[in-house]
Amino acid sequence: MAKFQSTHLDKVFFPKAKVTKGDLFDYYREVSQFILPYLKDRPHSLLRQPDGLTGEAFFQKNIEEPPKWLRTKTIYSKSTEEDVTYLVGDDLDHLIYMVQLGCIEINPWNSRVGQLDKPDWLILDLDPEGIGFEKVVETAKAVKVVCDDLDMPTYPKTSGKTGIHIYVPLGANYAFKEVRQLAEILANLINLRTPDFTSVRRLPKKRRGKVYVDFLQNSQGQTSAAPYSVRPTPESTVSTPLHWDEVNARLDPKKFTIKNTSQRLAKVGDLWKPVLGKGIDVEKILERLNL
Repeated sequence: MAKFQSTHLDKVFFPKAKVTKGDLFDYYREVSQFILPYLKDRPHSLLRQPDGLTGEAFFQKNIEEPPKWLRTKTIYSKSTEEDVTYLVGDDLDHLIYMVQLGCIEINPWNSRVGQLDKPDWLILDLDPEGIGFEKVVETAKAVKVVCDDLDMPTYPKTSGKTGIHIYVPLGANYAFKEVRQLAEILANLINLRTPDFTSVRRLPKKRRGKVYVDFLQNSQGQTSAAPYSVRPTPESTVSTPLHWDEVNARLDPKKFTIKNTSQRLAKVGDLWKPVLGKGIDVEKILERLNL
């Protein structure tokens, strides 16, 4: 039995897709066994949209006066010089509580409580700036070539919007400083292979018409949409793990939605399991790169 009362279940969160808040609850319950391993023990930044897609959206990190059963973690923020009390992922009640607060998408940290400076994965976020999705696919393929050459396993997923996220398992064995160094090197190697349509430049105006290979999310406190997280799009899209052979010219991120993800999971299962498995040897890879 839930530890709190869900409310406003008939509120329409996605007018175009005709999806209600109740439908969102039902979706996260249905996929909970798949998504919870990527939320557990992680602080969460809450993107709240209490009135759905057409209402106000705002980020909330600090949980004020949380219910006694809610798991939280107070972490000092260097940027604000204040303590921040984060909601920590735990079980289905914690996930559903986030939805009750108006969270359409779920944004966990890359690291877990107890080892906040050691991420479980390296992430490259392929983000198009005024360029077609087919170039995102080409960039993803370049990522795979570069990483395959280094014997690095890679796991792609749709961002749920216009990009592709590519993860590399780390096993929480390395600090963010080392991981970010490797991610930056990879981003530059990918850019060297695809200079006509990719960029590693931070300013959006400097990368217009390019796919931005973003490595900056490999820092403590950064978040990205979890696998199987719904995204706030008109189609109610879902950030969906993929087989590499699905990353091709036919790939359409809009086809993965709240309405068909459960059926897909029944067929393919959790393609993301290896991301939480044995990690790569970062030091060995840096040595191969003569660094």
